[in-house]
Amino acid sequence: MQTSHLPIRRLEFSPVLHLPLDQHIGKPAISVVTRGQEVLRGEVIAKADGFLSVPIHAPASGVIEAIELRPGIKGPKTTTIVLRPYPADGQVVMVDDPVDIDQLTHDEFIQRVQNCGLVGLGGAAFPSHAKLAVPKDHRIHTFIANGCECEPYLTTDHRVMLEYTDDLIRGTLMCMHAVGASLAIIGIEDNKLDAANAIRQRLPTDSPIRVQVLETKYPQGAEKMLVKSLLDIEIPTGKHSYEYGIVINNVGTITALGQLLPRGQGLIERVVTVAGPGVERPGNYIMPIGTPLKFLLEQAGSRVEHAEEIIMGGPMMGSAAASLDIAITKGTSGILIFNEAAIVAETRKIHACIRCGECLSVCPLNLNPSMLGLLARRRSFDEMAEKYHLDSCFECGCCTYVCPSNIPLVQYFRIAKAINREKRAA
Repeated sequence: MQTSHLPIRRLEFSPVLHLPLDQHIGKPAISVVTRGQEVLRGEVIAKADGFLSVPIHAPASGVIEAIELRPGIKGPKTTTIVLRPYPADGQVVMVDDPVDIDQLTHDEFIQRVQNCGLVGLGGAAFPSHAKLAVPKDHRIHTFIANGCECEPYLTTDHRVMLEYTDDLIRGTLMCMHAVGASLAIIGIEDNKLDAANAIRQRLPTDSPIRVQVLETKYPQGAEKMLVKSLLDIEIPTGKHSYEYGIVINNVGTITALGQLLPRGQGLIERVVTVAGPGVERPGNYIMPIGTPLKFLLEQAGSRVEHAEEIIMGGPMMGSAAASLDIAITKGTSGILIFNEAAIVAETRKIHACIRCGECLSVCPLNLNPSMLGLLARRRSFDEMAEKYHLDSCFECGCCTYVCPSNIPLVQYFRIAKAINREKRAA
């Protein structure tokens, strides 16, 4: 791994921070600040809009420069709070609300998690409080901390497990209490044995938390794959893990919970892996949410004019950055920079499907990517979802990777899902 041996380093503040209101799955947050307003690091600048939404906190003390449409990480422009930090501002959190976690009721705990603005830091950005608010008619027996991080290049979770071990354990115990689980399993791939050993050394002998090492393979970190590997339980299509007594969360998210919740602080920064052939100073950097991509590349020693392609996330499930004006959001786990030498110069031509079956053999959910791809070309999006379980696909990219016809299957599936979501919303 290019960055697994490098300790986490703190990045300096960018001269300006861009904070989109839609950094999570669910309804975008609602701005509560105005242009020209002064804010403190840690202060709420956008409130949650309902249960499936989270607030946004100021990553730095400074002045609100604008609230405007700016390029978003998903492509279209999105409403964004533009914050200009004070040049001499320190990185101490100025606003908090410490609490004794043991004194909170279940509902108060869930509300506190939502107040933190915490979402899944592995990339999904699903509000964490919603995942912990298990329906009352379901009993949870096992909480799983997902420490597999199976995508190439990404080592954020690896370093977090090594350097913030106590916070991870604290957060795991909190999550167990919230969902009522009697057992927690931290699943880690066998290429991260140093992290597994570091956690085991910090656990008391009578701890309800255990560490389980798994084979390194992709996509081991997918929820259904992980449940099968750890507990030998298969979750059918259309079912959720909590229906089988299991709740799963990413180790980075759990660690952030262990850090933020007792202090009553909001999520204002995160660790991001910056790697790839086009980076002079690769590493895992802790940086404020809203840091512009262009500023990050400059700090990591990447010459923007030589960056042939920039991937937000991992090489398998990430997406290409459409602009250098986009910013790091809560769900950004990695930035990969590839120079011209690392990219195939000529565009790969797409050929017709030859029905070789390679995509079927590698799909971890036993879907039919070939048929889904043919239906996508015919724009039969409803049939894809109703008959061929499109929504079960978690876009691992295996089918696209092995396709000898160079068909961008996973891109077709993403478009189909987006169109179906728009239809349902309408």
